[in-house]
Amino acid sequence: MGGSDVRARAVDALTRLVRDIPDFPEPGIVFKDITPLLADPAGFGAVVEALAEAGRDEDGQVVVDKVVGMEARGFILAAPVALALGVGFAPVRKAGKLPHLTHRVDYALEYGEAVLELHRDAVAAGDRVLLVDDVLATGGTAGATCDLVRRCGAEPVGFAVLMELGFLDGRAAVGDVPVTSLLTV
Repeated sequence: MGGSDVRARAVDALTRLVRDIPDFPEPGIVFKDITPLLADPAGFGAVVEALAEAGRDEDGQVVVDKVVGMEARGFILAAPVALALGVGFAPVRKAGKLPHLTHRVDYALEYGEAVLELHRDAVAAGDRVLLVDDVLATGGTAGATCDLVRRCGAEPVGFAVLMELGFLDGRAAVGDVPVTSLLTV
């Protein structure tokens, strides 16, 4: 099946199954709840397939060595994307959650501040890395994850998300790393 068919199925699943939760986790925030999407095998499969396309070239060849997912919903998406591409997965976690030596970065969220960590040996120097998350909002998490990957000596070559909140200009936080968003809202 062609890339446009894959993307069309994914966008259909997103528009049907993702629901808005107003004022969560705090007033003024509209949370994009992906749990109905995750509960639907066809929809979940479609978005995984579409996100994995960001790790392939125009001939369908895999062009990444690792997939990195951000805590916590990024894990749910990035791990099956890594399997679809036949490459390894590495988690980026909140501070204090990884048991081995880590790189650490402080960053700003849409509604606060946070710290992320990545095992120092999670990606190797020279690895080409696809970053995967559910939503690109202000880009704080995406930019921090790019920084962590670079601290390991690897290169972020793409950032793939289910949805992008276009009005927040999160793309600016990842610089020249190409962004694949299945749906912009």
